[in-house]
Amino acid sequence: MAFKQSHAIRLLDPSRETFGSIIGPDLEIYGRLVATKSLRIDGTIVGDIDTKPGADVCIALGKTGLVQGNINGVRILVAGRVEGNVRGTQRVELHNGADVHGDITYAQIGIEHGARLSGSISKIGDEVGGDVHRE
Repeated sequence: MAFKQSHAIRLLDPSRETFGSIIGPDLEIYGRLVATKSLRIDGTIVGDIDTKPGADVCIALGKTGLVQGNINGVRILVAGRVEGNVRGTQRVELHNGADVHGDITYAQIGIEHGARLSGSISKIGDEVGGDVHRE
């Protein structure tokens, strides 16, 4: 039993990331964002967030962050609120306090106690019709 518990805890260890850009808690942005480097969001984004194709980019939403739109990236870390769908081609993490109102598509997923989801989750490749690609 102890092995299973320690294994579960390792899966939920926070990712170690460095961020090229930070959107502070007093900032609101309206429109689509395309991240070319890892991005931390503590403010409000009204619009979709995508990553440059081929870029190894992490999108992190802090506890005060709000995204009203879809988030598509390699690694998506959520501690704030998302009103839209989330797609992580490598990993999606929902941390304590995360509040997602939309569907999640993931390759790997970690969900901490206290995270909320109003939507469905599906593993990449398990979606109806196979892998979904965004244009």
